[in-house]
Amino acid sequence: MAPAWLSVPHGALSLDRAPSIHFRPDQPASRGVPAVLRRPGTVAVSVAALRRPLVATVAAATNTAAAASVEERERTFIEEMRAVAMRLHSRDQSKYGEKEAPMEPPVAKWRPTVEGYLRFLVDSKLVFETLEAIVDSAAIPWYAEFRSTGLERSEPLKKDLEWFRQQGHKIPEPCAPGITYASLLEELSVKEPYAFVCHFYNVYFAHSAGGRIIGKEVAEKIHLQKELEFYEWEGDLSQLQQNIRGKLNQVASGWSRAEKDRCLDEMEKAFACSIDLRRHMF
Repeated sequence: MAPAWLSVPHGALSLDRAPSIHFRPDQPASRGVPAVLRRPGTVAVSVAALRRPLVATVAAATNTAAAASVEERERTFIEEMRAVAMRLHSRDQSKYGEKEAPMEPPVAKWRPTVEGYLRFLVDSKLVFETLEAIVDSAAIPWYAEFRSTGLERSEPLKKDLEWFRQQGHKIPEPCAPGITYASLLEELSVKEPYAFVCHFYNVYFAHSAGGRIIGKEVAEKIHLQKELEFYEWEGDLSQLQQNIRGKLNQVASGWSRAEKDRCLDEMEKAFACSIDLRRHMF
């Protein structure tokens, strides 16, 4: 059993020499340990007192590490998704790109028409309507976390298409790319929810990032004299994006590594489906 007290010189604790032990004569032998270990010119210091700062430091470090671990875990999955998406770009599109050639031609080489643009808008409306209906019905309970994000686009697209109609343009019916993609989303949402989330992420974030740039350039090429509501959001877009990142992180925090990998594995398919929609414009 360790002694209850340690003797240390004034101003410093010395552990290089064993202190002298003095038993009090009247101390019962059954206690087995001295009450005080002391040398002349020393100060009695409690082991408990010595341990308190160390315990407090360790506890603080443990709490900080635990908090950092939670933060890192929540942040990492979105970073993983973004990293996978960036790698699907070509090297001239992104410094993180790994594709030898882009999956679609550069926007500068596109030759869009109003008719092709309308087909893109109609198909996009069908895709966004499908995504919104899936999260609203929430066949998988945690889909409900993705409701009312502020990134929804079906209503703005409806208004844009009505504007084109009023300008005398004929609004087409959805085409094969939009119909096929909407059907895929419905199927995945039931059978493979982790893959579905990858498409949800890609559709919303691709449109609110690179999609805005594409929309502006295409509008200039077809001499569109209107800023479409498709490319306008109520509130601060960066904050809306951050909010949905938080929701995605929260949901994914309960997934296994295999479930997260299934989500990431779907990224190239999500890219290909989005490119099929844009093919109307190039």
